[in-house]
Amino acid sequence: MEYKLEVCLDSAESAIIADKAGADRVELCENLFGGGTTPSAGTIKIARESVSLGLHVIIRPRPGDFCYSETEFKVMLEDIKYCRNMGVDGIVIGVLKEDGTVDMERNAALIREAGTMSITFHRAFDVTADPYKALEDIIQLGCHRILTSGQEASVLEGADLIRDIIKKADGRIIIMPGGDITERKLQKIVNETGASEYHIYLDQEKESAMRYCPDHVYMGGLLRKPEFMNSFTSSARVGSALSTLSRK
Repeated sequence: MEYKLEVCLDSAESAIIADKAGADRVELCENLFGGGTTPSAGTIKIARESVSLGLHVIIRPRPGDFCYSETEFKVMLEDIKYCRNMGVDGIVIGVLKEDGTVDMERNAALIREAGTMSITFHRAFDVTADPYKALEDIIQLGCHRILTSGQEASVLEGADLIRDIIKKADGRIIIMPGGDITERKLQKIVNETGASEYHIYLDQEKESAMRYCPDHVYMGGLLRKPEFMNSFTSSARVGSALSTLSRK
């Protein structure tokens, strides 16, 4: 089996690191603390100009649930149009109805706007009321893959469902595990799910370049990262994950 590694990240800088480390693809986001939202136009543009690997962009206007207002939906359409014009390879979407079913009409509209870009249905799948019906609906929409933790907090916990939906999908769509995967857990996850693509967040922190670092001023809420510590994709960790997949 040929394995692929998608690295989840939140900056053009990290996309460049992942590209140089040999990742197959990146999912470009911002606000990973909130589960990932659509990155800025500048981030998308510079990332596209700077990397040659597959560039997929999440289309998610805010954190929280996946049932969107009309205004939010219009924003999503405009973001997709921008991604298409920038030469982005794929988008990552997911719109649900109030009852936890896949919103066929709205997702279809997003897919039409995407044109020839690859379509991943993200972890909105993990909060659908019936994963087997959702699987069939997403296949019917024409999506290329589903990103999922198996409707659990982590892929290891959801491995049984992931393995089962891979069997049910029967090659009609790619099922890509993602959620609390580390390079140390990857071997076990490969063995337990049998998936061919994996979505993984591999970061490292480095100290800010600032020399003047007041410790009493904060730019966020009480639950926050240190102001003078930055986080980027770890080239070494990407390499370790790729090494695990190459041994299979």
